Amino acid sequence: MTDRLKNYLHLHFIIFIWGFTAVLGKLITIDALPLVWYRMGIAVLLIAVFIAINKFSLKIAPKQIAKMAVVGIIIALHWLTFFKAIKVSNVSIALATLSTGALFTAIIEPFIYKRKMIWYEIVFGIVVVIGLYIIFNVETEYIEGIVLALISALLAAIFSIANGKLIQSHRPSVISFYELGAGVLFITVYLAIRGDFDASFFQVSKNDWIYLFILASICTAYAFIASVRVMKVLTPYTVMLTVNLEPVYGILLAFVFLGESEKMNPLFYFGALLILSTVVANGLIKNKGKLKKRNRS
Repeated sequence: MTDRLKNYLHLHFIIFIWGFTAVLGKLITIDALPLVWYRMGIAVLLIAVFIAINKFSLKIAPKQIAKMAVVGIIIALHWLTFFKAIKVSNVSIALATLSTGALFTAIIEPFIYKRKMIWYEIVFGIVVVIGLYIIFNVETEYIEGIVLALISALLAAIFSIANGKLIQSHRPSVISFYELGAGVLFITVYLAIRGDFDASFFQVSKNDWIYLFILASICTAYAFIASVRVMKVLTPYTVMLTVNLEPVYGILLAFVFLGESEKMNPLFYFGALLILSTVVANGLIKNKGKLKKRNRS
C-alpha cells in the first residue's frame, strides 16, 4: 500500500469520525452549553499533553495569541449553535444545513481578500437558497434547528478563513491549544456570570462521561491533529472533495444509531442533495481553474 493511499484511507476515517460527532451530540443528554464546555476543556488538556510530549514551544507573540483567542470564541459559538441545533431538531437537519458553510465561505472570501465575486458562486448561492427553502417547507417543525445550524455554518466559514491564515505560520497543535483554551475561558466566564456552576452542572451520568471523552479525544484532539498530517501528503482538492462526505457519513450513522428519529420527508433529501451538489461543484470548478493557472505558468 502506497503512502498516498494510506493517507487517503486515513482521511476517510477522520471524516467518518467527524460525521460521528453529531451522533454523539444527540446521544449526550446534557445541554449544548455544558457539552461544549466539557468537550473543549478535555480537548485542551489532551492537546497540552501532546505538546508536552513532543516538546513544542508555546511562545507566540501576544498579538497572535489575541487573534487565536478571537477565533477560539468563534469556534465555541459555532459548536454551541451546532449542538443546540441537534438538540432541538436532529442530526440530519443540522448536518444538511451545516453544508451551507462552504457557500458562506465563497461569499465572505471576496470581501476578506478583496476580489470580485465569481458568477458561478452567485448561481450556487441561489441553488442553496432553493435547497434551504425546500427543507424549510417540508420540515416546519425543525425551523429553530435549521436557523441555529445556519448560524453555525456562518461561524464555521468565518473560523475557516481566519484559521487559514494562522495555520501558515504556527503549529496546528499550538493553534488549537490557544483557540480551544480561549473558547473554554469564554464559556467559563459566561457560566460564572450566570451562576450556572452549581452542583447539578457537574452531575454527569456515566454514559455521558464516556461519550464526552470520545467526543473530546477522538473526534476533537486526535481528528484535528491527524487531519493536518494528512493534508501534508494529499492535495487540498482531494481533501476538500472528501470532507464533503461528512454530512453523508453523519446522516448514515444517525440512521444506524438513532433510528426512527432521523427518518425525514423525501423532499428533505432532495433539498439536502441540492446543497451538497453545489458544494462539490464549487470545489470542482475552483480546482479546474487552479490547474489551468498552473499549466499556463
